Amino acid sequence: MGRAAALIAAGALAALVAAEAAAEKYARGLLWRVSRAGAPASHVFGTIHLADPRVLQIPEPVRKALAASRTYFMEVPFWEGHAHRMFEAAQYDDGRRLRAHMDEETFARVRALLAARGIAEDVIERLKPWAALANIAVTPAGYESETLDERLLAAARAARLRIQALEGTEEHIAVFEGIPLDTQLALLRHTVEHRDWLAAMIEPTVQAWLARDLAAIRSVHRRVASHTPAMAPHYERFFRHVVDHRSVVMAHRLHLPLRAGGAFVAVGAAHLYGRSGLLALIAKQGYRVERVY
Repeated sequence: MGRAAALIAAGALAALVAAEAAAEKYARGLLWRVSRAGAPASHVFGTIHLADPRVLQIPEPVRKALAASRTYFMEVPFWEGHAHRMFEAAQYDDGRRLRAHMDEETFARVRALLAARGIAEDVIERLKPWAALANIAVTPAGYESETLDERLLAAARAARLRIQALEGTEEHIAVFEGIPLDTQLALLRHTVEHRDWLAAMIEPTVQAWLARDLAAIRSVHRRVASHTPAMAPHYERFFRHVVDHRSVVMAHRLHLPLRAGGAFVAVGAAHLYGRSGLLALIAKQGYRVERVY
């Protein structure tokens, strides 16, 4: 092997080792302390966007971190107006119809699932594929009326923290609009055809979160992606749009707030793991990132 080739190989190996180290470093833990000299510490907490009763009690270390914070950063805006705008954006306003994207049998199954969720027939006709996909997700029996994210927001308000969102409503809409149409449709068809199997993946996700195992959460995502080989590229594309790309934006938005300190950040736990996750991106900005819980 020539000197140049040896250097390239050595560099590639070093990059691989660094990537594996980053993934391992941020493989376990839901609450992380972010610090730098001259500013109060901040915290990043990985939530789970579910209303499963087992995940709704806010852990004591998280409560303490909230109490010591000045500003609360949530992933998306939960305040009034967000849901209304999302409802508007979810529907075609140019004459297109959901049924035109699929065969009649698939549309009939989608329509039945959406109608069972109480969505009006005229709305179903106008839904965009990404919105139909979001609305046919299974909600297991016994779930509460609010998610962990909503409970965290209520706790932040009770503590009189300043409330900010890392992503605006229009940006959130753009994430889903930006998913290629062929991927939206492929995921919608796959969800209809394998709904029970996909619903069964909720439990290992909950168990991984309860175990504070970020690597296991990512592993569940990989299991879903590999369930049908032809679907793997679509799930990978979806994950890049919904998780990886947004993690980069979150890290950018948090740069100045973390410099000021006293921030409490609550985002989905899937954003935290690995070399492209939020924690690694924050560490690259020069912050010390330590697991608390």
